[in-house]
Amino acid sequence: MTDYDVLRVFCGPRGGYGNELGVVREGSVMPEREERQQFAAKLGFSETVFVDDPERGVIDIYTPTLRLPFAGHPCVGAGWLLDVPELVVPAGVVGARQDGEFCWIEARAEWAPPRTLRQYATVAEVDELPVPPKGEWIYAWAWLDESAGRIRARAFPGRDDGVDEDEATGAAALLLTDRLGRALNITQGTGSQILTAPQPEGWTEIGGRVHLER
Repeated sequence: MTDYDVLRVFCGPRGGYGNELGVVREGSVMPEREERQQFAAKLGFSETVFVDDPERGVIDIYTPTLRLPFAGHPCVGAGWLLDVPELVVPAGVVGARQDGEFCWIEARAEWAPPRTLRQYATVAEVDELPVPPKGEWIYAWAWLDESAGRIRARAFPGRDDGVDEDEATGAAALLLTDRLGRALNITQGTGSQILTAPQPEGWTEIGGRVHLER
């Protein structure tokens, strides 16, 4: 079995929750895309990262069924683990920085895969949602406190890969921030926390806590 780390990304204020991320630090042991895809499927995390150049921050991201040009929680996790000023993904160069207990990345909304951003009137409606049918990637959200920019969200990837609900989703948070045009404090899943902040010239920062699970 190839060596890999497991991180929890976008942890809650007390360090719990967060979305698990597999990281293969030595991407050279598995250079072919087909091998990587098979390994990501075997691990079963919502995303797995392969590090191709730790000094330059070159990474390759896979779900259990497909390769992604960009994804939020893998970039935040890899940025924290590698402690580099930027990451290189197929979509472009992602800025990265550490700020106390938070790791931040800077990315663009057009890099994120398409998502259906579906607003609900109340938090209770979001909490009570069943897993929808496969086929559409849905980010369900409602205001917890609109004046403070606090949001309750749940994410349903809609893929037939065993991940019915995503615990914390940076790319969807990026799209929602771009749509609303304001900084957000998102509680997603069972208790994960995602922070966002619009930046000049179409960039958005996404931040969260990261813990090494194993």
